[in-house]
Amino acid sequence: MVNKVILIGNLGQDPEVRFAQNGTQITTFSVATTESWTNKEGVREDQTEWHRIVTFANLAKTCGDYLSKGSKVYIEGQLRTQKWEDREGNPRKTTEIVARVVKFLSPKGSVDQNQGSGYGQEEPPLPDIPQMEDDVPF
Repeated sequence: MVNKVILIGNLGQDPEVRFAQNGTQITTFSVATTESWTNKEGVREDQTEWHRIVTFANLAKTCGDYLSKGSKVYIEGQLRTQKWEDREGNPRKTTEIVARVVKFLSPKGSVDQNQGSGYGQEEPPLPDIPQMEDDVPF
């Protein structure tokens, strides 16, 4: 079985850093990918998809330290669906990408002076993805 996602896109906001009960850093951010085409009338159209990205441990620290809104990134990971109940007790779910590889594609200084080297980092496989105490997406 294969569960693999590859994206190249831009961060829609600065990453958010949190910590699991066991102290593991968790960094989340959204990435936009845009598809463009010309319609029958010759007008250019765009469709943007937003993807929720989650990183853990060392990769989460690197992303939290060096990425910022507008950064262009290459993401490689797997899809995961989270299920929970909202405050009213209604069942909810969200799909996110657990990143295993994040490469920084924006040139240093093009988005933020702390942009990083442009190379990114790859995480070895985790035996178990840590769950957050409240595990409610934000």
